[in-house]
Amino acid sequence: MILVYVSNITPRVRYIFHFIFNDILNIAYDLTSEKQKFEMSDHPRINYSETEIVGTVQIIPHSLLFETGIKEQAIRVTEWKGTKVFFQTDSKLDVPFDIFAASFYLLTRYEEYLPHKKDSHRRFLAEESLAFKNDFLEEPVVDQWAFLFADDLKQQIPDFKIPERNYQYIPTIDIDVAYAYKYKGVGRTVGAFGKDLVKFNLIDNHKRIKVLLGLVKDPYDTYDFLEKLHKRYNLAPVFFFLVGRYTKFDKNHSIKKKEYRELIKKISTGVQVGLHPSYGSNSDYKALKKEADGFSQLIGRKVEKSRQHFLKLTLPDTYRNLNKIGIKEDYTMGFASKPGFRAGTCTSFHFYDLENEEQTLLKIFPFQVMDGTLNQYMKLNKEEAMEKIRKIVNSVKFVNGTFISLWHNESVGEQREWKGWSDIYEEMLKNCKSE
Repeated sequence: MILVYVSNITPRVRYIFHFIFNDILNIAYDLTSEKQKFEMSDHPRINYSETEIVGTVQIIPHSLLFETGIKEQAIRVTEWKGTKVFFQTDSKLDVPFDIFAASFYLLTRYEEYLPHKKDSHRRFLAEESLAFKNDFLEEPVVDQWAFLFADDLKQQIPDFKIPERNYQYIPTIDIDVAYAYKYKGVGRTVGAFGKDLVKFNLIDNHKRIKVLLGLVKDPYDTYDFLEKLHKRYNLAPVFFFLVGRYTKFDKNHSIKKKEYRELIKKISTGVQVGLHPSYGSNSDYKALKKEADGFSQLIGRKVEKSRQHFLKLTLPDTYRNLNKIGIKEDYTMGFASKPGFRAGTCTSFHFYDLENEEQTLLKIFPFQVMDGTLNQYMKLNKEEAMEKIRKIVNSVKFVNGTFISLWHNESVGEQREWKGWSDIYEEMLKNCKSE
């Protein structure tokens, strides 16, 4: 066990020390504010204070973990052992920055509470993030810092060992639109047919007719294909279903539609499923609760997983509402326009509410790569997309973290801009599984 001396053990201190030592390094530790007890201990010791104590590993703390509230922080990014770091301390120390304060800043998404520019969907922009501006968005720096710190501890503390953790991969699938043409009702079908006719989009109308006549399979009906792939590579996916009412940004089938209900029930019996809260529910708690209750009733158990539609995430409100309806795991943490590590980590963590200064029960599972990011935002071709995926997967494997991909049923349907992307998905599964 490691004993850590901290002059003032705040909720922030407890939160981030537990994450670094327990969740990433899997090392037993204890915190103490009793200096005499610390000095007399026979355990390996870390001194997280400005006071020099002989025979200990010292990290001089930044003020962040001892503050309350949210304010602009002075940040200067430099390098340490090949990684980008900030909140620098005494350069003579082995660890010349406050790893705990820097990790807390990234994990809690501190910068997203500060004034910032939003995109057209009122989302925090990847391009506004500290990580993107300083070129470390595609690196799980928090995990890297933890293991580099542990390597230093090995050199200074006799017989110090770090248990190995295992790399994991979780493929996730969002069902924004279950079927391209089927089961949409007369009104929506006739309206879509008319729009395509006006635009002289004869190809789509021709395909729509063939699907409705049962001559070809609906291009978004890729569920059997996905099931076979996941079984082939022995993977356990998570599917997220959009069940909110039809709006400009919520185009899925009604949860009242028999065929859609049967699809959800079928998939939920074989794999894990979660709620895909609608675009509007991000600012409407009653709508969110109604969607969660209806989805839970349909699958016959309480829904415990979620991912926000359009990745709409407003801190702390979105996560507070998910907590209130009993969601235990959320998979929204990632950017739409850029791949990488929005919270600086590839390890799941509990949401810390900065305004209330408390760790919550909601666990965040950050994803790193989304199909739409690579294809629609970055306009990458097949080779470029796979190169980007491999780079990020390798960075996760290097720290034995968890890689999470976000794909959609339509992006493996070989329709329009998704031609060839079913091959990319399978190639990603192969790459993610290989050691």
